[in-house]
Amino acid sequence: MIIDSQVHAYAAESLERPWRTHPNWPDHVTGEEMVAAMDAVGVSAAILVSPFLLYGYDAGYAVEVYRRSPEKFRLVKLVDCADPAVADVVAEWKRTPGTVGIRIRIDDTSSLRPGDPGLDRAMRAAARNDLAVNVLCAGRIDAATELADRHPNTRFVIDHLGLHQHLPLPARPWEPVDQLVELSKRENTAIKLTGACVLSKEPYPFSDIWDPLGRIFDSWGIDRCLWGSDWTRTFPQVGYKDAITPFLLTDRLTEGERAMLMGGACAEAYGWSPVGPA
Repeated sequence: MIIDSQVHAYAAESLERPWRTHPNWPDHVTGEEMVAAMDAVGVSAAILVSPFLLYGYDAGYAVEVYRRSPEKFRLVKLVDCADPAVADVVAEWKRTPGTVGIRIRIDDTSSLRPGDPGLDRAMRAAARNDLAVNVLCAGRIDAATELADRHPNTRFVIDHLGLHQHLPLPARPWEPVDQLVELSKRENTAIKLTGACVLSKEPYPFSDIWDPLGRIFDSWGIDRCLWGSDWTRTFPQVGYKDAITPFLLTDRLTEGERAMLMGGACAEAYGWSPVGPA
């Protein structure tokens, strides 16, 4: 059973559901369309991350999608660590059916430091409520490492390999792998491979991703590595099918490693194992 560690669903822009920004994504990927896309590539279930670019801190649409397809999805949303009531927000989110995590931003577009009081409140609240914390940290892997050390009782999942993935890509997009190896020593962390194919400088099947990914597998252990597509964010560069097929066909993984990478590690990280294939 394949579990995608990150997908997005959203409605077409309307007066009822205006968008904050207009990324280069499909005009709409409703819950039903997301399920159909998953079915088409053999994905049984997914972690549904409310798209901040479109809806900000409002995860209402993701909650609606979960209610219609609870067997397919679990929920994650970004929280505002500058909100004095962030601990209450985390606790309320925990009470929302289907939730398995929150998300924070400490990448190089954010001014938050690991010792920020609001960030501390959010991390302690996540630990109390047994929610995984997804960390956007591109450009600031060192800050993610400090955060994991500061909160050893909190479970962290590093988003998008901790690497810059937006165009134009860095000349050496995999250069920070040494920092990821250091971060891997923190046992309260796992890492998403979301967007790995975007970092390739070769056409499909993106053969040049395997050497740097091999270093990540070796340091983190395959049981802390989560395959994911990040569909629809990767839409302009890599289609959904092309994001999954290289991992299904590569001879760089044993069948046991493939099963762990493509679902088992995600189930462990989020404490959710779907009953079975839909």
